Amino acid sequence: MNASAPIADLGPLNRAREQRAWYFTDWAASAFQTTVAGVLFAPYLISVAENAVGEHGRIHLLGLSIAPGSLPSYVITLSTVLSVFFYPVIGAYADRIARKPDLLVAFSWIGAAAAGGLFFMSGENWLYGSIAFIVANLAGGAAIVVSDSILPVISTEDERDRVSSNGWAYGYAGGGLLLAVNFLMVSLHDSIGLDKEMAVRLSLLSAAVWWAAFMVIPWRGIRRHEPVAVEAVEGGVLTRSFGQLWATLKDLRNYPVALTFLAAYLFFNDGIQTVINSASTFGTKELGFGDGFVLGTYLLVQLVGIGGAILFARVAGRHGAKKVILAGLVGWMAIVTVALVVPEKKMVAFLLLGVAIGIVLGGTQALARSYFSLFIPRGKEAEYFSLYHAMDRGTSWFGTLTFGLVYQFADSYRPAIFALIAFFVLGALLLLRVDTERGIREAGNARPAVI
Repeated sequence: MNASAPIADLGPLNRAREQRAWYFTDWAASAFQTTVAGVLFAPYLISVAENAVGEHGRIHLLGLSIAPGSLPSYVITLSTVLSVFFYPVIGAYADRIARKPDLLVAFSWIGAAAAGGLFFMSGENWLYGSIAFIVANLAGGAAIVVSDSILPVISTEDERDRVSSNGWAYGYAGGGLLLAVNFLMVSLHDSIGLDKEMAVRLSLLSAAVWWAAFMVIPWRGIRRHEPVAVEAVEGGVLTRSFGQLWATLKDLRNYPVALTFLAAYLFFNDGIQTVINSASTFGTKELGFGDGFVLGTYLLVQLVGIGGAILFARVAGRHGAKKVILAGLVGWMAIVTVALVVPEKKMVAFLLLGVAIGIVLGGTQALARSYFSLFIPRGKEAEYFSLYHAMDRGTSWFGTLTFGLVYQFADSYRPAIFALIAFFVLGALLLLRVDTERGIREAGNARPAVI
């Protein structure tokens, strides 16, 4: 053997193997995001609350009077407010350990257990269901914080848009597949000997089982990478986590581009998540469609979203992620404007609206994730993604609070959903101020071929 023969570089092969395993985090978690958070939870929670107080009654909790139609928005808002305090500590801890896949699956299984508990929400126990959802949403968001922090570890800067978009496509495929099964179960519940409530409850349970089962793949397939460039803080691992978090928050002023993007993301992602989580309520309560049809439309969004995520990634490869995200935000502005005037019970119009959402949904979110990763300094991936997801999982509270308040005062979901256009406009204006070249340079990352 020639001693001077070159040794094969196995890095790309190892990264590809880990990337394929990582895609299943989106495949698994999307079951909860689609079947539960996206379609069934909000209308079902409203129905349970109305069973308790009547359709025109009010829920009274801690001195507050809440319309049942606004309850899901307030539940999601509370979940996100709690995440602001919870996720950054999780991120700081995750950056200090090599066993990120173990932390990922632990939070996923906690979330899946809480989501499975929604099966027992029935009758008038809206408070129990609200608490179970908050726990599931918080744990699921923590899992995604850890998952997204793995993205920069298993991909180079030039690979990020493709890998992130493939993950979103897997999410749409996995979530859509289970949603198709649940669509049939809810639509054909009489034919299979179930009442509608039991069909919905079994669908909620199926999402929990799917989530827990498929998380085994990334758990087994992603290597335990040793942490790098962590802050030197004394004390135990939890103490060091709080210490590193504080050091990073103080150091954020050295990364103004990352801060500007986070501000932009705060607004436009608020709008995106609020539209998605309110779409089923809008379809059933405002436009008068049945749960089965809305579930089918959501399934259409999932299927179109696969192609949308891949399409946006390819366009970003030619023109850069920032320009493509901005184009997507223009699309979102058009969508909420059309929602203001879309006719009641016009199936074709509602389906076309779903197709439009599917095209821009996955692309904007997948590219936002990979674009932000370019501004993160090494060793702080989970901390920065924890700030990112404090504004993400379960929606950020500005959007849901706005939606809930506008509905409560206007008694209509049309102005509530149109009000979200302000979030897309503000997000786009802030994104225009992001200097991509400078942000990459400040973080010390390599410049992709196209930005």
